[in-house]
Amino acid sequence: MMRDKKLILLILVAAAAGITALLLSGNRTSSPGNTGPLPDTPKQNVVEAHTAPRKFGLAVDSFNVIENTVQKNDFLGSILEPYSVENTTIAKLAQKSKPIFDVRRITAGSQYTIFCTKDSLQKAVYFVYQPNAIDYILYDLRDTITVTAGKREVTTKVETASGVITSSLYEALDKAGNDPALAMRLADIYAWTIDFYKIQQGDFFKVVYEQRYVKDEPVEPGQVRSAIFSHEGDIYYAFQFQPDSTHTGDYYDENGKSLRKAFLKAPLKFSRITSRFTMKRFHPVQKRWKAHLGTDYGAPTGTPIISTGSGTVIESSYSRNNGNFVKVRHNNTYTTQYLHMSRRAVKRGQAVRQGQVIGYVGSTGLATGPHVCYRFWKNQKQVDPYRQKFPAATPISENSLPAFNAFKQEQQQLLQSIGLNP
Repeated sequence: MMRDKKLILLILVAAAAGITALLLSGNRTSSPGNTGPLPDTPKQNVVEAHTAPRKFGLAVDSFNVIENTVQKNDFLGSILEPYSVENTTIAKLAQKSKPIFDVRRITAGSQYTIFCTKDSLQKAVYFVYQPNAIDYILYDLRDTITVTAGKREVTTKVETASGVITSSLYEALDKAGNDPALAMRLADIYAWTIDFYKIQQGDFFKVVYEQRYVKDEPVEPGQVRSAIFSHEGDIYYAFQFQPDSTHTGDYYDENGKSLRKAFLKAPLKFSRITSRFTMKRFHPVQKRWKAHLGTDYGAPTGTPIISTGSGTVIESSYSRNNGNFVKVRHNNTYTTQYLHMSRRAVKRGQAVRQGQVIGYVGSTGLATGPHVCYRFWKNQKQVDPYRQKFPAATPISENSLPAFNAFKQEQQQLLQSIGLNP
């Protein structure tokens, strides 16, 4: 009897244990129809990437950053001394900078940035000078002074401009909301074919060019791809074309002839003619009638004077009547002379190229005001340069003409689509 009771008790204990195990097993597994809770998944910490803003490759948030503009009479020492930079360090900096950038060329109006320590001393650690909107010079002022040159990232977009001349090309571009620096580009392109001192009201232009941007801000116009200029009723095309990688690009007219000629139209890029070549003129200093065998261009003192053609300097001197002057022999036929300079920029025997600065406008010698008297010899006789016809440079080769004509047609259609800004 006692044995039977023990047996029953054992059976009940075993049954209870089986039921408990079954219940536990149901909680740990799930079947396709089971909607019970799943085991908890450990949560992962997500760290968002943070990139510190950088300027000229330096982390801005690591420094106190001072941005400023070079003022008149500023120089490297006067800029850096307020930021705990010693004179000996500035001297080393200027010396190390010479192969890359001469600090004496720091000019008023240029931008600079100083990266300083964040403590109360605010000692300069880096100095960045920007000679223009694209190039910059980075000076590392730490223990080992280093100087490196860099360029800001530039993007380029093709844009168009147009205008009608009312007073000057510069003002026409400015009035239309375009960069007036385009005037210099066009003056260089048409220097052999258009006299910009003689442009008139009603002349007009259209241009396709590359505009350069830094961080979506326009900084300067780049290469002109094509242009059309109407002057005194004549139409002048200009197409920038590079036949292949072995040749440099140049500007050509609609017939594939180079716009370059043996001589530029004038020795100044922008000015005004104050007196022309004539056999009879009343001299403003000598107060008598005499021949004026040159062309006078009035311009502010210090304006660069350029050689109208390539050649060799045969005189760079001073005389009582001519003041400071330079004379250039271009070949056995042609010689040019430039008078009344404030100072000369070349020496006798020096080779010069077309468009090179050879001196600066002044009023030395017999002169009543700042100007350059431009004289022109042909076969040892002084002549009026405006009455001469000069040969053009090498035209596009026959092999390159098909490619040029295709490019020209594309650009002509684009130029025709540009409306004129009044």
